[in-house]
Amino acid sequence: MSDIHTVGVVGAGVMGTGLAQALAQTGHRVLLVDRTPEILAAAERTVRQGLRFAGLLGDRGPREDQRTVLGRITSSTDYEGFDDADFVIENVTEDWDLKKGVYRRLDAICPERTVFAANTSVIPITRIGAATSRPAHVLGMHFMNPVPLKPTVEVIRGHHTSAATLDAARTLLAQLGKEGILVEDSPGFVSNRVLMLTVNEAVYLVHEGVAAAEEVDRIFRTCFGHTMGPLETADLIGLDTILQSVEGLYAAFSDSKYRPCPLLVRMVDAGLLGRKSGQGFYSYATALR
Repeated sequence: MSDIHTVGVVGAGVMGTGLAQALAQTGHRVLLVDRTPEILAAAERTVRQGLRFAGLLGDRGPREDQRTVLGRITSSTDYEGFDDADFVIENVTEDWDLKKGVYRRLDAICPERTVFAANTSVIPITRIGAATSRPAHVLGMHFMNPVPLKPTVEVIRGHHTSAATLDAARTLLAQLGKEGILVEDSPGFVSNRVLMLTVNEAVYLVHEGVAAAEEVDRIFRTCFGHTMGPLETADLIGLDTILQSVEGLYAAFSDSKYRPCPLLVRMVDAGLLGRKSGQGFYSYATALR
């Protein structure tokens, strides 16, 4: 695939919204789909805000009118236009039954040429490919948050992923100004197999009273030079997503080291999900006003 013009983005949460912005900023026609008009409206507001921040930060890309960029994004609740998609990136929550239904629907709608990329944290790419009639056209592309600002993407090769599919992914990443790092298929891949274990262990430290969240994060920032500590990172990703990912790793490996911390479970049950809810290990109530 020499060029990619139309990209479907399934899921208008944090990652899907960031992808829609990054794709539209680089001249792609974006088909953004989610379950409700309210979710899509919130995504549009987030993209507008992201474009304003990009202008303030002196984004390297060509400067375009905000309306021009937004005009490249078509939002829908019914996969409108996906029969013309060159590439689809799926960002649905880490629920296998839900994802499986999405891929079966995409498989029925999209042309044979369309590549499917799973922006998943822990679900094996080979399993996702098996839910379609085109496993050779399925791969993983694990984008990092915030998508428009992160230069590198973890690219995952499933058992049946073809060389042509990997080339198509490299083409899209080049158009986005990003680099892909290729890894093999395994639950959690590289980044989340390490990160989720780190975050879960950091939550245990707070749970056991070893240190407060602020001290845990300060050690990682000042001693190791991390931009954010593990609990700040958890709040950014969303504690519900962290829990789903840790539970997925626990189920995949049957290893007690991935057992979710009870504090993490309790916080998710209480709706303390991090930045998106206004409260996690830190308070973001002012930022949401």
